[in-house]
Amino acid sequence: MYYKQKYIESIKSLKSNINGLSSDEAKNRLSEYGYNELKEGYKVPAWKLFLESFKDPLVIILLIAAIVQIFLGEVVESIIIFIVIILNSILGVTQTKKAEGSLESLKKLSAPKAKVIRDNQKQTIEGRELVPGDIVILEAGDYIPADGRIIEAQTLKIVEGMLTGESEPVLKHSEKIDEDVGIGDQKNMVFSGSLVVYGRGTFVVTSTGMNTEMGKVANLLETAENKQTPLQQKLDEFSKKLGVLIVAIAALIFIIQVVRSFMSGSDIPKARIIADSFMFSIAVAVAAIPEALSSIVTIVLSVGTNDMAKKQAIIRQLPAVETLGSTSVICTDKTGTLTQNKMTVVDFYMYETPKEDMNPKNINYSYQSKILTVASAICNDSNINNEGKEIGDPTEVALIKFANTRNLDYNTLRDRYNRLNEIPFDSDRKLMSTVNNIHGNVYMFTKGAPDVVFSRCKYAMVDGDIVDINEDILNAYKRMNEEFSNKALRVLAFAIKDVEDDNFVPLLEDEDNMTLVGLMAMIDPPREEVYKAVREAKSAGIKTVMITGDHKTTAAAIAKDIGIMDECDIALTGQELDSLTDEELDEKLEHIPVYARVSPENKIRIVKAWQKKGKITAMTGDGVNDAPALKQADIGIGMGSGTDVAKDAAAMILVDDNFATIVNAVEVGRTVYKNIKKSITYLFAGNFAGIIAILFAVFANWENPFTTLQLLFINLVTDSLPAISLGFEKPEKNIMTKSPRDQDESILAGGTIQAVLFRGTIIGIVVIIAQFIGRQISTYVGTAMAFSTITLCRILQTLPARSNEYTLKEIGVFSNMYVIYATIACLLIYGLTLLPFMRPIFDIPLEFGIYQLGICVLLAIISTLIMEIIKFRKSNER
Repeated sequence: MYYKQKYIESIKSLKSNINGLSSDEAKNRLSEYGYNELKEGYKVPAWKLFLESFKDPLVIILLIAAIVQIFLGEVVESIIIFIVIILNSILGVTQTKKAEGSLESLKKLSAPKAKVIRDNQKQTIEGRELVPGDIVILEAGDYIPADGRIIEAQTLKIVEGMLTGESEPVLKHSEKIDEDVGIGDQKNMVFSGSLVVYGRGTFVVTSTGMNTEMGKVANLLETAENKQTPLQQKLDEFSKKLGVLIVAIAALIFIIQVVRSFMSGSDIPKARIIADSFMFSIAVAVAAIPEALSSIVTIVLSVGTNDMAKKQAIIRQLPAVETLGSTSVICTDKTGTLTQNKMTVVDFYMYETPKEDMNPKNINYSYQSKILTVASAICNDSNINNEGKEIGDPTEVALIKFANTRNLDYNTLRDRYNRLNEIPFDSDRKLMSTVNNIHGNVYMFTKGAPDVVFSRCKYAMVDGDIVDINEDILNAYKRMNEEFSNKALRVLAFAIKDVEDDNFVPLLEDEDNMTLVGLMAMIDPPREEVYKAVREAKSAGIKTVMITGDHKTTAAAIAKDIGIMDECDIALTGQELDSLTDEELDEKLEHIPVYARVSPENKIRIVKAWQKKGKITAMTGDGVNDAPALKQADIGIGMGSGTDVAKDAAAMILVDDNFATIVNAVEVGRTVYKNIKKSITYLFAGNFAGIIAILFAVFANWENPFTTLQLLFINLVTDSLPAISLGFEKPEKNIMTKSPRDQDESILAGGTIQAVLFRGTIIGIVVIIAQFIGRQISTYVGTAMAFSTITLCRILQTLPARSNEYTLKEIGVFSNMYVIYATIACLLIYGLTLLPFMRPIFDIPLEFGIYQLGICVLLAIISTLIMEIIKFRKSNER
């Protein structure tokens, strides 16, 4: 651990020296360690992904059916099946490839240019050519090209948010650290990919390439599991079971048909009997398989992505829409997601000065209030440019914004009270001082850590007067500082000192015998809408877990304030988490809503622990350090302001970085899942009706009620538009008051199987009646009436399919106009099959006239009314 060594010891252990490596030595080390870049793991080629998409049992059955039909001369039907399967496969491969950009973005961050000392000279080289032992020079604006131990730090501030999750710059130093600390507290180390925002320094390279902290993240990204969504899992399971059932039914029908024909003593050649029976069985398979299911699910998910985009949530991977709806745990970052990511002065203290004195509406501030505000604005190096961009330390920005809200514009103050000299802040003495001319008098203003400032003050300002500091005053300040700290507020103390003249040059020893003016307390406050969002998440059965790089005290205080943490809960640091065994973590997990100072490995462990409990887990993040956990989670949620690495690893991106947006998106996700189930119910009810009609025909020794082309027309044309239109249904009542569904819940649970069986049976019965009526004229008319009736029934079924619980009146007949449009469109498409030149293609004889069509329409309307009447009776019982 280099941070525990003196920098000279680190240089020696790396067999380097303060003047850098020689070119020859650097070349030898490059051969030994390799280039300073991240390695990519194996990526499945697109062609292999394309072929793997054909493993689905239902796809295999369709392929076999299509191939057999080609040999039997039914080419048109086979071509249609092939087109549908290929389009679905291409869509799947495209979605998968879009998700593989994480490591590419990581590589862009990992190896910028580097200024090094080699051969005792300053040189600029490609970052990928750095080796352990190189001495690197840093200046403001530089990206850190490798991990290293700091040799020299001159007010060096580095943003390491991509690794630690915290956006506030870290002030670095070169002293060794004795205790064990995490990455966020290794202040004498620098890490690849982080950014220098202030000061300068040098460091010796300790790790390059995959051995850096960034490399560890890359390795975690490669090893993190790609999780299937609950819907994908259930569809896969259902496809296998449905495939077996379909094959069994088709085989049974084939055997019955062949045996019956052979036993009847028919003169038809046996080869012809077997061929006809096989074609009949193929028709059963085609009737049972919802060919357009994958496409319809994809389209309904796409509808959900549009709704989420309107709510500031961009979906990168379509299945994430459905996953979000079943989420039961949201692991969220604190800074910028739960909070505003803007330090804000929220309180202050001056001895015996009322709070009202600093009210923004009060234009008559006391002398002491003005001194405190002026001190905070001029003993300050931050700035806000003309474009409104905040430049500098967030704490200092908070102070100048505080002055602005008190009608004391910081720019005006700095122009009026010009800075004559200064002693910059450093982490050792924890102070910053400036010398300013105030109306001809010269004062030194000092701000810093309260305990340090208290120890340097001999006097105190009380109601504008300067008095000797005594125990009462000092204890009052200490009590208030402790009170602020217990609320997780960041506290700064301010002091003033009257000095000699304009030529005064302050020394460190001059920061003594000062006059204590007051305290200012600030925090990154929670977003206002987060309070409501956390409550809504709770009512929806969703647990919120805060995972942050901030300190535990601050994190716990915020969590308690917004309702994430209860009295019986505890907060853990990353190191405390490491000390727990998996069994101990499993036991305590439900009561740990806050994790602070965590590492990337900690985040993955937390996500896996929840997943082990069977919880669908969402994870938010914006930094490189979050990417592995984003990938591991059931749904990774990247921040719009975050790194490209995090966005590429995420399935969803929050444009506004707002936790409340996640909760809003959950409602959309739940609605999407419910709508997908409506589409599935609609499709399977229609297919089940077809199976009933076919099986009845088999056992009644009737001819097949449908031709293969008729079934494909129903499944691919008249079914698709209604099923898609159901994806536009609005959220049903109280959708956010129900607990997340169990991930082991079957896709047919929740009343789905009952709806499929009921609607399918109703439609199947009226189809059988239609075929019976038609057979009185001829078998061809019987087939035409069966085809027309099932087509019309399935089209009109869209109306009751809009909800399994509520009637059309309750949800509003015209609340989803897409259903109305789809119904009209499908009726028109069906009408095309009745045109004279289309009839032969769909086996509709001329004898099928207006009278027969009228019977089919009447039967379809009756079946639809029965479905609605049953729901009406149930609604009256609620």
